[in-house]
Parts: sequence; structure tokens; C-alpha cells
Amino acid sequence: MHRPSRAPLGLVAALAAVVVAVLAVMYADHTAPGTVDRWFIDPTADSVGQPWRRIALGLDFLGEPVGSVALVVLLVAGCLLLRRPRSAALVVAGAVVSVVATTLVKHVVGRTIHGPGNLSYPSGHTAFATALAVALALCAAGLLGLGRAAGLALVLGVALAGGATMGWAQVALGAHYPTDVLGGWCTALVLVPATGWLIDRTAGRMSGAGLPVRH
Repeated sequence: MHRPSRAPLGLVAALAAVVVAVLAVMYADHTAPGTVDRWFIDPTADSVGQPWRRIALGLDFLGEPVGSVALVVLLVAGCLLLRRPRSAALVVAGAVVSVVATTLVKHVVGRTIHGPGNLSYPSGHTAFATALAVALALCAAGLLGLGRAAGLALVLGVALAGGATMGWAQVALGAHYPTDVLGGWCTALVLVPATGWLIDRTAGRMSGAGLPVRH
């Protein structure tokens, strides 16, 4: 975790948790787009033509098993080359926790798209992309030695860019409603900072026990 931004990110996580919970209650067991969804786009059909559809499919692939594993391996290698093992751990743990959480919440909420069985809230693809974005932004904030305001702005800006990019692809392909995307984005904002804090705490205990721990 980027220490100066730890407290404000805790507040952001709390607000994001409220958003996730409110949307979950609003759209539990729904099978159609809500009013908010209709403000943006018709999320029940593919809404883009070429070449944008190919771009959306490419982004979607990065959230699928093969693409996501390849992306995580690449980012972990980059963190290790920069001698940031904690950041590498956060890339992996943040992504896994976010995807697992969205999968569990989907079964609790029961919102579907395109028929029974296609659970949609919250978007796992969006949570995954946001988790990676937050982890990398925290790493960059630490490397650059940014203060609280600049570090927080970087993390939230990168998180918004990553989540919005993947979220656009999901809505454009008709895989998710816009509110599913918002729920996935907020899920990652809740879990990744908490995961980073746990990694730091665990590393601190190992360091206190005399074990070598690198930042």
C-alpha cells in the first residue's frame, strides 16, 4: 500500500461498499435493465460495429481465464523486475479476491441478463481490470514518492480508466448492464486496498520476526 493514501482509500472503500450493497438490493433477482441502465445504452443487445467490436472482444479476452492469467503473469514479472514483491503479491491477490467475491455476490443477488443462468451483478471482468489497475497505481505512487493528494488522484484515476475501459467492452458486447459494471468497479475498490493492507501487515510481522522482507 502507498502509505499516504491509505486513510483516504479506506474512506473510498467504505463508500464503494455502500454502493455495492445498494445496487445489490435494488437489482436482486431482476432480469431486465433498470432505469439507470437505460440512461446510457440499450444493454440487451450488441451496440457497436467494427472495428470497435473487435476491440471490445480483445478487452473481454483479457478477463477470460487464458487472457487473465497471461496478463497477471506479465504484470507480476514487471513488478518483480522493479523489485516490488509486495506489489506483485497485490496484483495476484487483489485480482483473485475481486473475482471470487463477484462470483459469490452474483449467486446471492441473482440478477440475470439474456435468460436464466446468466448471472450479471456485479461484473467480474470489470472488477478484475479495476483490481489490476489499483494494484499498479499503488505501486507507481510508491515508486514516484507521491504525497496523499497526488497518490489518491493517481489511484482513482487509473482505477476509473481501467474499470471504464473493461466496463465499456462488457456493455458494448451485451454481457453486462451498466450498473453491473459499476458494482464490479466498486467491489475492487473495496477489496484491493484491504488486501494491500493485509499484505503490508503480514510483511511487517515477518520483518518483526527477523525474516527478510522486501518492499
